[in-house]
Order: sequence, then C-alpha cells, then structure tokens
Amino acid sequence: MEMNHEGAKYAKEEERRMKQLGEEVERLAYRVIGAAIEVHQILGPGFLESVYQQALEMEFRIRGISHKPQHPVSVNYKGYPVGEGRLDFLVADVLIVELKAVENLSPVHEAQVISYLKMTNYSLALLINFKVPILKQGIKRIILSS
Repeated sequence: MEMNHEGAKYAKEEERRMKQLGEEVERLAYRVIGAAIEVHQILGPGFLESVYQQALEMEFRIRGISHKPQHPVSVNYKGYPVGEGRLDFLVADVLIVELKAVENLSPVHEAQVISYLKMTNYSLALLINFKVPILKQGIKRIILSS
C-alpha cells in the first residue's frame, strides 16, 4: 500500500512539473511571436530568410529571450548517428523556432519541423514564414503528440 501512495505522489508531482513546463513553453512562444511580429512590422515581407534570422536574433537579444541560433541537432538512425541538422533557433532549451521566407509553407516544411521535434524530444515548435502580408498568417504552431 505504501508503494502505491508513493507512486501516486510521484505521478502527481510529475504531472504538476509537466504542466508548469507547458506553461513556460507557452509564455516563451508568446514572447517569440511578439518578437517576430516586431521584425515583420519593421522589415516587411520582402527579404531573404537570412535577413529575418539576423533581425530576429537581434530582437531576441533586445527582449532578453534566451536563444541559440543555428543550433546543431544530431540525426540518428536505429541508434546510430547518421548526420546533423540545424535548428534556426532553440529558445530557452525548450522551444524550436524554424524560419522561412517563401510564398507558401508546404507540407515538407512542416515535416522538417516534426522531424526536429522527434530528434530532440521537444514538444513545441513555431514555424514562421515572413513572406506574408500579415505575420499572423505565417505562423504555424507544431506540437509533437505522443
């Protein structure tokens, strides 16, 4: 009986921790979207992805958002390393941000982000396309479901 009580206590604590982490990721996503909107309002939709990458990195610094640009991700196949990918940004070690500057996001862009989520075991990514008139139309939240 004691083991069940301890197990239930642990499960409750784990659930609370996961909820707290989820709330933290949501707050970060909100801050990242705000930074991206600021970049888009100033620059508009006409530049290359690399320009938005640099501008967003600057905006993250201005806003004090912890981030790692061009963060490497190991790609494994059946437990063996077979290559490396690069995240445009890893924010606060919990949120993936992938940037595009294309006419339309395609399924391959989404698949790329889902692969990054699987490789890293993070739960949320933002796919942001800057080549849109209103940035809200270019933001896609991608959640890794279990």
